Amino acid sequence: MAASHFVSFIGSGNLAWHLAPALDNAGFIVKEVYSLNPQHAGSLTERLYQAEVKATLDFSTSDSSIFIIAATDEAIRKIAQEIILPDDAILVHTSGSQPITELQYAATPHLGVVYPLQTFTKNRKVDFKSIPLFVETHTQEAETMLMQLGKSISNEVRKIASEERKALHVAAVFASNFTNHMLTISREIMRQNSLDYDWLNPLITETISKSLYLGPEEAQTGPAKRGDLDILDTHIEFLKGQDAIAEIYKVISQHIIDTHYQG
Repeated sequence: MAASHFVSFIGSGNLAWHLAPALDNAGFIVKEVYSLNPQHAGSLTERLYQAEVKATLDFSTSDSSIFIIAATDEAIRKIAQEIILPDDAILVHTSGSQPITELQYAATPHLGVVYPLQTFTKNRKVDFKSIPLFVETHTQEAETMLMQLGKSISNEVRKIASEERKALHVAAVFASNFTNHMLTISREIMRQNSLDYDWLNPLITETISKSLYLGPEEAQTGPAKRGDLDILDTHIEFLKGQDAIAEIYKVISQHIIDTHYQG
């Protein structure tokens, strides 16, 4: 394919903010950035060597051959329906949960998914070399190019099917998003009781470190694992008046008991 190392981005959110510069630095030159918010697109192009803001989804005269949709899951199908691509273009999305078939409405057979297994925030640096990338494609041409693209920025690139990727994404939500929300609840409890959340930092650090070292089942501790119903009851009583938080506590504690307690 002509100009195989030129890339265009559709979307300028957290993932694009990190992925576009990583590709730029690896020789996959980003030529264009399209976003519903042109100011966001402009901010991203400032991080790139020669990218320009694209005003429409008409890429018919673009020099790029790889078009990466780094937008919300809900937007992928609509973009695939509306985008106008040059001949032999490869169209890619980056979602963990959406199947590759969301792209089938585009006028190209060369479809793919490049899913980086990481959480992204604009103001926090990431090292793409340490981030696993999971690739799915519909044609050999797309596979060859996207595997090359992946290996240019990551030390671990694996092929994966849509259903496997969905399972990976669900597991990632538990490991990352839900864990982070538990910490949000923890911080709120500390705040409500005029306690310093930083006191929990050593515990949080050791919890994650021990889980990675021993495995999460071996690392599990606490009253639910011990089957200490008296302590669980006192905690539920403490949460009286915070029904949603108390229900989360009950459900998770019961699942830990079902998983671990042998009494």
